[in-house]
Amino acid sequence: MALRAMGSARFGISPRHPDEVDTFDYIVVGGGSTGCVVAARLSEDPAVRVLLMEEGPRDLSPYIHIPGAYYKTAQGDLLKRIPWEPMAEQERTETPTMVQARVLGGGSSVNAMIYIRGVPDDYEQWARLGAEGWGYADVLPYFKRAEDNNRFCNEAHGVGGPLGVSDIDYIHPLTRAWLQACQQAGLPYNPDFNSGDPAGCGLYQITARNGRRSSAAVAYLNPARKRGNLRIETGTTVTRILIEKGRAVGVECARGKRKVIYRADQEVVVSTGAIATPKLLMLSGIGPADEIGRHGIAVHADLPGVGQNLQDHIEISLVYQLNGPHSYDKYKKLHWKALAGLNYALFRNGPASSNLIEGGAFWWGNRSEATPDIQYFMVVGAGIEEGVDAVPGGNGCTVNLGQIRPRSRGEVTLQSADPAANPRVAPRYFSDPYDLEAITDGTMAALDIMAQPAIAKFVTARHTPVPSLRTREEIRAFCVKDAHAALHPAGTCRMGGDDRAVVDPKLRVHGIERLRVADASVMPTLISGNPNSVCIMIGERAADFLRQ
Repeated sequence: MALRAMGSARFGISPRHPDEVDTFDYIVVGGGSTGCVVAARLSEDPAVRVLLMEEGPRDLSPYIHIPGAYYKTAQGDLLKRIPWEPMAEQERTETPTMVQARVLGGGSSVNAMIYIRGVPDDYEQWARLGAEGWGYADVLPYFKRAEDNNRFCNEAHGVGGPLGVSDIDYIHPLTRAWLQACQQAGLPYNPDFNSGDPAGCGLYQITARNGRRSSAAVAYLNPARKRGNLRIETGTTVTRILIEKGRAVGVECARGKRKVIYRADQEVVVSTGAIATPKLLMLSGIGPADEIGRHGIAVHADLPGVGQNLQDHIEISLVYQLNGPHSYDKYKKLHWKALAGLNYALFRNGPASSNLIEGGAFWWGNRSEATPDIQYFMVVGAGIEEGVDAVPGGNGCTVNLGQIRPRSRGEVTLQSADPAANPRVAPRYFSDPYDLEAITDGTMAALDIMAQPAIAKFVTARHTPVPSLRTREEIRAFCVKDAHAALHPAGTCRMGGDDRAVVDPKLRVHGIERLRVADASVMPTLISGNPNSVCIMIGERAADFLRQ
């Protein structure tokens, strides 16, 4: 096969014959949230053979499945760390990184499990930007199809789907105090952030069921594993999509030191996320011709939009030192940890059943916006997430906040034709001044909430930013310097019909037959909140498109 031999040394793979060649109807590249859904749904048809491939390991770590072990999955070895380029004013003593999941289930296996869909106008905007058939009325049935909610069953929520969506059974008293402080600051209480109107403060629902994480791997793949037509390969890295005469016919992979080729009789679906998906497309000759050509890669489709339109929520962390053991930090002590573990083992309840981020809020940074553009998270501890400091004395809490409709745009490009090399990631956070001004206002509001009596009585001192920073100008400078990636990259292979779109509204890659993309990269704009539920919805829709 000419394509197999073409450029093999160029891609860092031995030119010898592959160790294995096998054929499937569908190949799904990437075992993250969307890929798990696509593979499981396709395998419901016993007449087709489905291959799902994931570069990370299986989701066997017990930390994945215990919600309270989020502090382990948020900074452990199930993550890969990708450097990103800060802008000149974002001074860094070392190169910052954004973490992406590297395990079966993807982000749904390691994230904080917060279940948010955004607002209806997010999807109306998608339709206005060329994603025909992706308005709110179009996507809502797929959210409901996926969902098995333990509190709601109404026009916005469903029951009986694969994905467990639940109230958090154990709510820490400090979360309740912070929610009271929000109300003292003027925010109304909101019982359902996913009703279509997220404004206010309240308790998050999480993707969990009966005290255990409901990842896409657990919810979708576990029931499908018994099907003989579904094969799941972990520890396998796809290095190239094989293209013959303008058609995707399979993938080339590395499994350890072995080179493997899998053929697809029907379609290849790429679901590796907004960073890895454009990288894989470009390595396969699909993308901006000048960009991929300069790395010596043969061009199969000149798509200038591949890797462009990168969006991410930018986040600020405010860290407070508490005047006693008022947060989950006390469970760092062995006897408290043992007690929490016993409670969980016996009753699936207590601190270990919490995701540690139980409460939050949606409010305005820019009051001219129709819906809130700042999201808040009350983290009942300090140093839980990677890159966020602990506090002196060991007892702290953290308020995270993000600008959830960013206007800044970045890009993902290749640094090398070597599949093992990281891509160049340039998010260009705050390149649009709007984002910085909005998040500065949002930070000022968060500081005001933490000064309210209901929560202030537990606080000894503000640790980050230092207490001497008080004015808006000082807080703005702090935001520029200390803002970090919220780890929600999207948009790099966006849907649409214009010259910069990468896939059409049925997720088919322009200019290449039998190739689709289904993950966060297809979003024209990032939704107003945590995007994992949206990735699952995209998987449900992609499976329907393929079956049609």
